[in-house]
Amino acid sequence: MASASSSLTHWGAFTATVRDGDVAAVRPLSGDTDPSPALGNLPGSVRHPSRVTTPAVRRGWLEHGPGPDARRGADGFVAVSWDELTELLAGELRRVVDTHGNEAIYGGSYGWASAGRFHHAQSQLHRFLNGLGGYTFSRHSYSLGATGVIMPRVVGTHDDLFKRSTQWDVIVENTDLLVCFGGLAPKNTAVNHGGTTAHPARDALNRFRDRGGRIVSLSPLRDDVAGPCDWFAPVPGTDVATMLALAHVLATESLVDRDFLATYCTGYQRFERYLLGATDGVPKSPRWAAPICGLAADDLSALARRMAAGRTIVTVSWSLQRTRHGEQAPWMGLTLAAMLGQIGLPGGGFGHGYGSMNEPGLAPLRCGLPRLPQGVNPVSSFIPVAAVSDMLLQPGEPFDYNGSRLRYPDIRLVHWAGGNPFHHHQNIPRLRRALSRPDTVVVHDPYWTAMAKHADIVVPSTTSLEREDFSGSRNDPLLMAMPQLTRPYAQARDDYETFTALATRLGFGDRFTEGRSAAQWLRHLYQTWAQTLDFGVPSFDDFWRAGRLRLPTEEGLTLLADFRADPQRHRLATPSGLIEIFSRDIDGFGYDDCAGHPKWFEPTEWLGGPRATRYPLHLLANQPASRLHSQLDGGPASQRSKVAGREPIRMNPADAAARGLTPGDVVRVFNDRGACLAGVVLDAGVRERVVQLSTGAWFDPADPADPDSMCVHGNPNVLTDDVGTSALAHGCTGAHVLVEVCKHAGEPPPVRAHQPPVIAPR
Repeated sequence: MASASSSLTHWGAFTATVRDGDVAAVRPLSGDTDPSPALGNLPGSVRHPSRVTTPAVRRGWLEHGPGPDARRGADGFVAVSWDELTELLAGELRRVVDTHGNEAIYGGSYGWASAGRFHHAQSQLHRFLNGLGGYTFSRHSYSLGATGVIMPRVVGTHDDLFKRSTQWDVIVENTDLLVCFGGLAPKNTAVNHGGTTAHPARDALNRFRDRGGRIVSLSPLRDDVAGPCDWFAPVPGTDVATMLALAHVLATESLVDRDFLATYCTGYQRFERYLLGATDGVPKSPRWAAPICGLAADDLSALARRMAAGRTIVTVSWSLQRTRHGEQAPWMGLTLAAMLGQIGLPGGGFGHGYGSMNEPGLAPLRCGLPRLPQGVNPVSSFIPVAAVSDMLLQPGEPFDYNGSRLRYPDIRLVHWAGGNPFHHHQNIPRLRRALSRPDTVVVHDPYWTAMAKHADIVVPSTTSLEREDFSGSRNDPLLMAMPQLTRPYAQARDDYETFTALATRLGFGDRFTEGRSAAQWLRHLYQTWAQTLDFGVPSFDDFWRAGRLRLPTEEGLTLLADFRADPQRHRLATPSGLIEIFSRDIDGFGYDDCAGHPKWFEPTEWLGGPRATRYPLHLLANQPASRLHSQLDGGPASQRSKVAGREPIRMNPADAAARGLTPGDVVRVFNDRGACLAGVVLDAGVRERVVQLSTGAWFDPADPADPDSMCVHGNPNVLTDDVGTSALAHGCTGAHVLVEVCKHAGEPPPVRAHQPPVIAPR
């Protein structure tokens, strides 16, 4: 017997056909002009062999008790009952709090486990830990670690760069030239926080071209823009040098809007002295930049003049700040746009994140959305999210962050729900050593990911298909009901049910639940939200029956239009109230790896440095096209993208020929940090000496007991360096790494990434 219902994921709304307790087929929501292929990972996902079917405890932890243990990731598990898991976990939480304090708990929960407003793993975990007395938390994200610190300091906002970005329709109607550093990758526009019901970017760009607009893509990958564009393929990691060269042309050919700079910015003169070489004797001209970025000086000069000749938007993708000194690219992109003087004008100015997620370019809601209250965290200790290995390996050590001198807390218990750091985090060998240090690692997950296999206590969670919820995003007009499509598989439970049992055992169950079941919470959240609105919405029952609710949006937005219209009334949240091309605060921190204005810092991982003599290929570890991060990597769409069962690595044909490689070969990708296997795909749209290997293949070590073991499935994070962007932000630098590639000798080992560990009965 089959049934059909509609629901929502981070990568699109859909109608699913359910048969025999699993998704048999999906079709995208009617009206979505560019649905994500990742929807194809849903069939078979409920009863996938990688599901966690029972509460489980690592054998070594169960037999010897909590404590550091290098066997995490290689040990077997013991199936336990829900009651026993609750007793064990509640007892361990109480022990850690009573002995070491709440600061010793790290509430890691980072990820995109569910689009739901209630069953959101991070919200559930943080509400629980706040009720327990607090926890050490993380700031910002792997995607935006550098941007989240630098942009509030120089333009007074971070979220508004995405939430209130210049809309696609404004670009289509007014822009002459889109200059896109890092491209506008269509694969990334599939995804949005909280879900998305439409994907308009591709259609908008086609309409933009039809009107006569031109796109310039500066990326080593041709397909970072879909359709016609002027493609410049710079050396990876040299975008700031390229931008400086363009700025130099503007400054020396009287193409700078000095009235705009004087009215809306501060510090330009200080920056211009550096740009023209007055401070260091090196003018940042196209002739200077050409050997750095691998682009012709004349082409750079011509591009700068084109930018000044019409209505231009300078866009910077998120990928450019996931590298050393990653703060500089968005800051320099903003500075370049300010020099053109078009910020706040329809179709001109600056954009950050177009082609990085679906949100930029979409109209924001005129209202907020329902959300689960998480309470107040009384613990003040935190880390930048990408510093988790540093924290676990260096307890008590000082570190710099955003002008402050902090210390890493001594973490005894890691409690993780809703994410897989083996996808996000750099240098997996180091991460594995870090995860051996705490007393206890707890993971809630529907699937046996690498993080679950490195846990001591594994909590089998439901997927969003097995529970009721609703969701929407701040830049999508539809609030979508998410009905339960099938019963929970095996012994999986909602995290809310798990945390309710734990909170009750620890003495704060009534405060955690407020006397409500999950169903009652959904109704309560909706009704409480409805009372805050200045327009009417249907009753909860009517909304649920309809399955969706259209909400009002703001149309016609241009980023910073209000500021341009009245810079006094709409002062930016910076010290000066203006765009800070030079920041006295940042300059005063005295960091060696971040200056008071945008600056070119030579990367450590780039083709122009000495390391490239040993590892002559620049690997771009970008987001995958076949899935969201590492979610549902075992699904049909993700599996179809594999080569010989492994993650595909794209290479320029010339680089492959130089190594005797052909399509479909299994290759070893390596440097002095680690190695992985991947399957060769040839693509002339990849710049020579560049290879591309997406993140998200589930980590699969050839020898689980060896932290330095090769990943046989193709996870590039075994290769990346675990070092922050700078002392300012300490963001993730996992997008760029130097490697060598050679054909794998002998029979490749089997891929076991999606197989559960050995689980013995109690």
